[in-house]
Amino acid sequence: MTFTFSIPTPEGEKPITVEPGSSVIFVGANGGGKTRLAVHIEEKLGLKAHRISAHRALALNPNVPKIPEHEAHAGLRTGYTRKELVDYRIGHRWQQKPSVFLLNDYDYLIQALFAEQSNASLRTHRRVRRVGLCDGADPTKFEVLEEIWQKLLPQRELHISGDNIEVSAPASEARYSASEMSDGERAIFYLIGQALVAEPDSLLIIDEPELHVHRSIMAKLWDELEAARPDCAFVFITHDLEFAASRVAQKFVLHDYGPKPEWTIQEVPEDSGFDEETTTLILGSRRNVLFVEGSQNSLDQAIYRCCYPDWTVVARGSCEEVIHAVATMRSNLSFTRVTCVGIVDGDGREADEIDRLKRLGVAVLPVAEIENIILLPEVSRAIAESEGYTGNDLENRLNALTTAILASVSSADAIEAIVVRYCKRRIDHIVRNLELGGTKSVQETDASFKQAVSQIDILVIAQEKRRGIEAAAAQKDILNFLKHCDHKGMFAIAARHFGRTTPDEFQNWLTRVLRNGQVPALTAAIREALPNPTEYLPADTVAIERRAASG
Repeated sequence: MTFTFSIPTPEGEKPITVEPGSSVIFVGANGGGKTRLAVHIEEKLGLKAHRISAHRALALNPNVPKIPEHEAHAGLRTGYTRKELVDYRIGHRWQQKPSVFLLNDYDYLIQALFAEQSNASLRTHRRVRRVGLCDGADPTKFEVLEEIWQKLLPQRELHISGDNIEVSAPASEARYSASEMSDGERAIFYLIGQALVAEPDSLLIIDEPELHVHRSIMAKLWDELEAARPDCAFVFITHDLEFAASRVAQKFVLHDYGPKPEWTIQEVPEDSGFDEETTTLILGSRRNVLFVEGSQNSLDQAIYRCCYPDWTVVARGSCEEVIHAVATMRSNLSFTRVTCVGIVDGDGREADEIDRLKRLGVAVLPVAEIENIILLPEVSRAIAESEGYTGNDLENRLNALTTAILASVSSADAIEAIVVRYCKRRIDHIVRNLELGGTKSVQETDASFKQAVSQIDILVIAQEKRRGIEAAAAQKDILNFLKHCDHKGMFAIAARHFGRTTPDEFQNWLTRVLRNGQVPALTAAIREALPNPTEYLPADTVAIERRAASG
């Protein structure tokens, strides 16, 4: 059967239709009304919906009293074993608090599985006695559960008898009670069991399906459960973007929730130009987006998130991907209420390229790469002061650091390596920006390209770069030096001078103090050195934000 429900929005009711064998995903941040939406859908569909709450107890007791199957199912669905009526659900299953009550139905689940196993075994026994063979015996739900379990957790074997559940390592005689399984194992057992015992043709509503389940098996778990219940449809309500991106489903972002109740929701478009995870993050953001280089777990992110707390920081890897992301998002402003800016490493960019990037909405760091921010004089001073250096000791420490940094690139080989990297980036930039649009044939395009490339004098580019590095070093101009040099060894030098034994230890310390705000002077110094992204917003966006700020 087709499941249809509607969601109140500021624009009116939004109908949602889910077919059996398919699913819909709602993604939202904390405070976005996710759990209340799950309650709303459950109430709309009555007993055709079975909701698994995010607030769920996971105490597995294999020794629960065994009760009739219909009573266990009634308890599982409504919280009342005597009679299965939807009117009982709010008072018994949810204790009058459907949004916040801790769902505690693991006992009913185990009772339902044991009762179903007993009845299925009895049916098979009677069929064997009647016809003298056992072909076509239906698998019990426990057997299906075991089969799915083994696919997900081959390092643990379930042993399910007529009245107990035990666990062991493969090929081991030592067993322990299922009540002693880890949180993750009990969560997986619970979710498999809930999906299997749900009534035929149900809509399963799973609030925060990712709880206690390792990312490595999340997709496989729900692939198995959706395949095991093709008669059912699934609604997932989550804040996990990676999980949402991994599923084939209708996808919506919950922007906001109001107590009427009503939700501000938006469907995730398929042609945004971003991968689904990034699209969902952008749509769910209530703040403007800052695209930066690096990865999600790097020092870059700790710096950017600490210094730009009013922005949603999205790591895009390389500078080309940052530039592409800004251009893509600004060309798709119709699908989101926020806009974006990018920040890329300095990489020795020339003034013309910096101006071009600014017109695109991309800011350029004042240093060659983000790690060099730590080596700027005011930033280094804040770090040294946080380590207890004062007076002459402080100045001597900072002077020694500057001398060591300048000396680290004094050899011909070190300078040559920096120059080579710079030449490659300049060539790449020039080639990417060649104007060949006026050509009308392959021959003309070939000739135009060769003519343009012939104008690239790599030796001149290299000579200018080398002179810049040598001049900065000779004049002890640390600011200009850090614009030119992308030498990773300089970070290791700073680590040693600030009393850290390794670059990793220094990076971990920096990440920690930036995230927890332990050294506010350090944060302030870095923020002062970084670009102001507001200056790179489209003019109409700045005007809107100024009007909003003025009330």
